[in-house]
Amino acid sequence: MMVGMESQEDTAKPRRRRRILVGTLVVVVLLLAGGTFGIGWYYSGELLNPVTSAQGRFQDTVLESAGGSVTLADSASAARPGEYVLTWEGGGLAGVGPVLDRADGRVRRAVTSGAAPPAGTKVSVANWSRLSDPRSADGLEFAEVGVPTELGPAPAWYVPGSSKTWVIAVHGRGSQPGSRAEALRVLPVLHQLGLPVLDITYRNDFGAPPSPDGLYHLGDTEWRDVEAAMRYARDQGAERFVLYGWSMGGAIVAQTLARSSLAGSVTATVLDAPALDWTAAVAQGAQVRGVPGFLTPLASLFADWRADVDFDRLKVVDNPPAAKPPTLLFHGAEDSTVPVRTSRDLAAAAPRLGWPVRYEEFPLAEHTGEWNTDRPRYESTLRTFLTQ
Repeated sequence: MMVGMESQEDTAKPRRRRRILVGTLVVVVLLLAGGTFGIGWYYSGELLNPVTSAQGRFQDTVLESAGGSVTLADSASAARPGEYVLTWEGGGLAGVGPVLDRADGRVRRAVTSGAAPPAGTKVSVANWSRLSDPRSADGLEFAEVGVPTELGPAPAWYVPGSSKTWVIAVHGRGSQPGSRAEALRVLPVLHQLGLPVLDITYRNDFGAPPSPDGLYHLGDTEWRDVEAAMRYARDQGAERFVLYGWSMGGAIVAQTLARSSLAGSVTATVLDAPALDWTAAVAQGAQVRGVPGFLTPLASLFADWRADVDFDRLKVVDNPPAAKPPTLLFHGAEDSTVPVRTSRDLAAAAPRLGWPVRYEEFPLAEHTGEWNTDRPRYESTLRTFLTQ
């Protein structure tokens, strides 16, 4: 009797082990599948969700604020050369100028406008000149206008000028009240050249109509709002256009050149740290966050699934636009958002593509921060290019 019982127990043990093993494998597969879905969903949301894209990351800390200066805890962003805007929770902002001194883990900068927040405040060092409007920032008269788009009126700033060539300014990714302020840095130069400027918003921007799915399409549909702005400007007397795009705005400009019936009236483009290859941008973003490289294709797969965005179609070097006006291309060598190599690749391929591209790389600049790190060089280059 004892022998039979031992035999039954011996037989049951392998079965239990097999069941545990199979159960464990099932759980692992489900976890991997769920984790894969979660990663793909999260990173596609980082790209496509206007609210997520606009959320600020307050990573720097104010140590002291007094006497027309602000002292920050030392970091790469806190010590970056040039002119910036400090932003913090609740919509606070203050302009800061050059680094006055840097030692013992502290970076002291001049406060050029506004008032810096008290010690302990978490801030972001933003690559904009000001977060206001053309009149408050530079004394330029402007009008708030509504551009008729296929989804409804989209607000825009119109800064008048004497030329029949209008500049359409297209900001980068991030829906927030100050999105149009990205162009404030260059408005004085454009105004001095007599160029009217239409500083636009596009679908899913703060105050602009949402897209049917409420998601960004990374230029694949937003170009239609640029075309709508061009039609509006033409009705106001514009005959030619300069398209000026920052970051995702550069991708939108590229798609406008490729797909708009008005592309032939574009006489020049200016691209500042443009997103010319979304696959490369996603891979770099994942690397910065410490995400394993083999997981990065999930973002493009999920973006295609959620918003019908084909990353390959939006790669400009492989799918160049038919219209290739003279183009001024700015990019910062320290860009951690859009890989600088994508602009280098376009500049290298330009002769083969029959595209007159002038490439200007700024060694110390982060994403869209070329103006901030070397304003005289940026403005001089821009002025010369547009004059020629």
